[in-house]
Amino acid sequence: MESRIQYEQIISLDAQWVRDQIAHFMEEDIPDGDVTTEATITESKPVIANMVAADEFVFCGESIIPFCFPKSCSVQILCHDGEIVKSGQIIAKIVGPAGPILTYERVTLNLIQRLSGISTETRKYCNLNLPDNFKVMDTRKTTPGLRKFEKYAVSIGGGWNHRMDLSSAILIKDNHLLAAGSIKAAIIQTRDQNRKNLPIELEVDTLDQVREGLELDVDGFLLDNMNSDIVKEAVSIIRNRSNGDAIFVEASGGINYDSLESYAWTGIDGVSMSAITTQAPVVDIKLEFE
Repeated sequence: MESRIQYEQIISLDAQWVRDQIAHFMEEDIPDGDVTTEATITESKPVIANMVAADEFVFCGESIIPFCFPKSCSVQILCHDGEIVKSGQIIAKIVGPAGPILTYERVTLNLIQRLSGISTETRKYCNLNLPDNFKVMDTRKTTPGLRKFEKYAVSIGGGWNHRMDLSSAILIKDNHLLAAGSIKAAIIQTRDQNRKNLPIELEVDTLDQVREGLELDVDGFLLDNMNSDIVKEAVSIIRNRSNGDAIFVEASGGINYDSLESYAWTGIDGVSMSAITTQAPVVDIKLEFE
């Protein structure tokens, strides 16, 4: 049975959007030109620069690196997104004037190192013993300005994207409930204001809240900071309702690499966790001239 909540998945990036983002990043790095490169590089003779992995990691950059350098440079990508690259492996070759390559080098490396780190961390979680179709999900705990890139990296690592932003889905959390006064008041008010007819997900931390949410026919539950035994009981309550298999159920809060498997087999649809973005180590990539 299809879940009542389906979030947009970031599985591709538009080339012009990537170019626009890189241009914005470069505004920060060269507000008044690259004074070192401009002072030392006077010839426009083409050079070959190799982007080389200095770690083993899951690569994320195939649809990004070609648009990170000016059009005076040509880029050849030598591996695919999602591929495990080895230390010493050449990821890409950039051919063009030395000046632009040097100017754009650091921003490009910083971005790809960050994204490949997220893909690698996500893959680590996805490689655990998990049920078929179980979702290792990201959260909105992403780097401001990099969210779409980082969610794309999660997707490349085998993860699943949760809501993109506050405009794309309704998730009523504990502070919303406190402000509204009760679960019932929050749900009634939300339905009255839900002009886009978005599905309604409710964050709960007790079984009584689960039962109340079911009576109000919400579309999904976020089971927050419950241990795996309580999560299993909550899932049983939800799935035993009429059409309960279509209700989206996720767990979150305090779940880590060591405990993920115990939650995955409780019957939930997935776990949303910030660790795959906020705790992902940055991998090491170098740019070397031939």
